Order: sequence, then structure tokens, then C-alpha cells
Amino acid sequence: MTSWIVLNGALLIGAYLLGSIPTGYTVGKWLLGIDIREAGSGSTGATNVLRTLGKWPAVGVLLVDVLKGVGAIVLVRYVYSIDFTHQLATTAGLENTAIVIPWMATFAGFFAVLGHSKSIWLGFTGGKSVATSLGVLFGLYWPVGLGTLGIFGIVFAVSRIVSLSSIMGAISVAGLMFVLNQPLAYVLFGIAGGVFVIVRHRSNIQRLLKGTEPRIGEKLETSASN
Repeated sequence: MTSWIVLNGALLIGAYLLGSIPTGYTVGKWLLGIDIREAGSGSTGATNVLRTLGKWPAVGVLLVDVLKGVGAIVLVRYVYSIDFTHQLATTAGLENTAIVIPWMATFAGFFAVLGHSKSIWLGFTGGKSVATSLGVLFGLYWPVGLGTLGIFGIVFAVSRIVSLSSIMGAISVAGLMFVLNQPLAYVLFGIAGGVFVIVRHRSNIQRLLKGTEPRIGEKLETSASN
């Protein structure tokens, strides 16, 4: 039983460390020698990289941050496919690991999201976790990830506001998981992850209500999204 607990704990720590990779911060240091947390919105996410460093660095950061979320889910599924893991599960009294995988994948996904926003390498600061959350969705069940991306794209095409698009995408996740008949663990991730992303955007929500949230391409005067 102890070995089984240690294995799953190690998976969650691995997912957190994967999410903690400070992509935007690292790119800022490499390209301009700056701490991106002291520029623009202060976030390490792709939107602040776009405003601060330009399009192509932002694209790179976005892709890596998405892959961090996907990687956390792939890690869990790979480890659970190894015979050694099944042996440990059997020793712990669990004959069917299939019932555990959705829950472990969900927890790993949430730890990756937490790592992105509270990176151990950046003094527990980071981004708004939108890209990494999207990666987790693609890893859990890609149609939900695609649907969420579609909703983001539609709202963004109309509003040109990243934060509003991110919030609407986050709100849609639980509903998509439910409608597409996904495991309870995934639905709960949709709820918890959506709330987490929305809370991380609380300053953006205040500006949205005031009508002062900048559209993409506009100069950012105060801390902004992603």
C-alpha cells in the first residue's frame, strides 16, 4: 500500500513540476534579458509575452504551455500502462486500475495547472493557466479541448479580448464534459478548473465590468489577462 501511495504522489509532484516550467519567464530572459513579471501585465503567460516580446515568442510559449498540460495526462496514462504499476495496485488491493486512471489523470491535470500559476521556480507566481488548462483538456478528452478552443475563438473573434474569451471557454468546460458523457472526474475538473481560471482573472473581470479591459493590440495600463 505504501509503495502505491508513493507512486501516485510522485505522479502528482511530476505533474506539478511539469506545469511549473516557467516558459514565458525563460523566453523573456533569453530574448531580452528581462523578467517578464515586471513588464506588461506581470503574467508569464502567452498574452503578456505577445504584448512584451512579440508574436512568434508568444506562439512558442503558447505551444509549450499547452504541451505541459497534455504531458501531465500522458505521464499518468503511461505509468498506469506499465506492468509494475498493475502489480503495485494488486498488492494494494486494487485489481482494476481502469477505475483509478480518470481520477489520477484529473488530479495530475489540476496539479499541472496549479504549477503553471504557482511555479516553484518563480516564487509561486506565474500565469493565468489558460493554455495549460487547454492542454489538460486535450489530454483528457480531445473533443472537449477542441470545443473549448472553438468557444474561445468565437468570443475572441467578436470581442478581441483574450480575458473574456478565456473566461467563456472556462465556463463551457464542465457543460461540454457533461454533454459528451465523460467520467465524473472530468466533469469535476471542468467545474474546479473553470472556477480556478475565473478566479485568476478576477482583476480582468473588474475591468470588463468597467469597460476598460484592453483588446488585443491595445496598450495595457494595469495587470491584465493570461
